[in-house]
Amino acid sequence: MFDGREPIYVQIAEAIRGEILSGALQEGEQVMSTTQYATTYRINPATAAKAFAELVDEGVLHKRRGVGMFVSDGAASRLRTQGSDTFYAERLSPVLREAAHLGITTQQLIDYITDHHPAGGTDR
Repeated sequence: MFDGREPIYVQIAEAIRGEILSGALQEGEQVMSTTQYATTYRINPATAAKAFAELVDEGVLHKRRGVGMFVSDGAASRLRTQGSDTFYAERLSPVLREAAHLGITTQQLIDYITDHHPAGGTDR
């Protein structure tokens, strides 16, 4: 499950985010405990705890004392918003700047997206 490109806690947090976005983890659903993560993936429990702490800080997970960690209400929406913001800022903006330098028009970009978008250029 883990590779050496990023710290393990980052990979755990990303995996949980992905499960929430895909619907595999629903709002209000309990996630595995740090002990379960440590046992299942043979990692230090502190590593899993660090991933959970990051997700709690983001409002994606919340603790119920004595019970465990749960997916927060609105977590999927929050993650989609964060992902969209990051996508626009880090990926799309540089592409648009490059397109402007190359003289590619807005209409050409729209036509390309319409022709090549996985959803066929339609809204979800």
